[in-house]
Amino acid sequence: MHSFNFDKPINRLQTDSVRWDKFDPHIIPLWVADMDFASPPCVIEALKQRMNHEIFGYTHAPEGLKEHIATYLAAQYQWKIEPEWIVFVPSLVSSLYSLAKNLTDPQSHILTLQPVYHHLLHAAQHSGRDYSQIPLSTQDYRLVLDPESISSSVKSNSELLFFCNPHNPGGAVYTREELTQIAKVCEQHDLILCSDEIHCGMVYPSQIHTPIASISEDAAERTITLMSMNKTFNIPGAGLAWMVCKNKELRKRAMRDLGTLIPDPQIFTYIATQSALLHGEPWRQALMDYLDSNRQLLKTVMGDLPQLRLYQMEASYLGWISCEQLKLDDPSELFLNHGVALQPGYMFQQPDHVRINIATPKDTLNAALSRIRESLVGF
Repeated sequence: MHSFNFDKPINRLQTDSVRWDKFDPHIIPLWVADMDFASPPCVIEALKQRMNHEIFGYTHAPEGLKEHIATYLAAQYQWKIEPEWIVFVPSLVSSLYSLAKNLTDPQSHILTLQPVYHHLLHAAQHSGRDYSQIPLSTQDYRLVLDPESISSSVKSNSELLFFCNPHNPGGAVYTREELTQIAKVCEQHDLILCSDEIHCGMVYPSQIHTPIASISEDAAERTITLMSMNKTFNIPGAGLAWMVCKNKELRKRAMRDLGTLIPDPQIFTYIATQSALLHGEPWRQALMDYLDSNRQLLKTVMGDLPQLRLYQMEASYLGWISCEQLKLDDPSELFLNHGVALQPGYMFQQPDHVRINIATPKDTLNAALSRIRESLVGF
């Protein structure tokens, strides 16, 4: 029986933390997407063992790591892939930017979503290509990608769709039926699919993550799936990412600039990821139990605050909150003035929303929610 203490407070001040160093110490920072929990003991131990070797030279991927990933994906998502479909990259975010250029012609058109994780939009914006944002529809406070909206946004030169599942910031886990419709539209319009699936290891009970590339043979041939252990196992500062692409020609294009403009992954990223893959499952399950408890706490508090509406959190520790009733240009400023830093909605192209990170000990989350409640007095 494994026991992991997610209630343990860990002081992250003065540790060069992006999340904790941005604001004054009295602010509770629930914005950037990393967790206030210690990384899995198996990862920490593996890194310590490698440190003890005392030489950190140029490094290639560990023997068998691609096979381990293929085995993991089959076990977790019933997705059967070949190890040679995997391409290691140092960063999922940087891959979005390189893929926007490597997979398209300069005269082509890129599609992305609205709202969506800001780097999926910025990758399109910085590519030099024409681009459009497909507005997601809201059904019972769940963000949905309507296939007809894709078709209405497609142009004659459209070449690439940036997709995100589970959705960030909305938290939706797309069903097999929804994914099938999206994949069919991409087939009809001959779109390459780039699917950011970094939160797939953090789906809640009753939800199932289905990689869109697993939907059909055609989807497999036109999709590049981006994945990582970084979010699930809280190792973004020491983590690794990878692409999965069956189509050899597409994979070759996606690999352009790797090892040159895009550096190769380095030693500790491989070690951390391999340990999480092989030994991290008990920790992941305990984490999801704890996050689910925090999610229920958030849902209860939000249910008592008529000024706010929480979208359905089907995955991840990120909650998407509508603040439309407040009629504020930037509601995150209201909460910041009362001691809680949330991610501003304008970063995801919805300025009357905010995103909250609940991956923190319950005492911290309770304190933050009390401050949010106080900030709404008078509204």
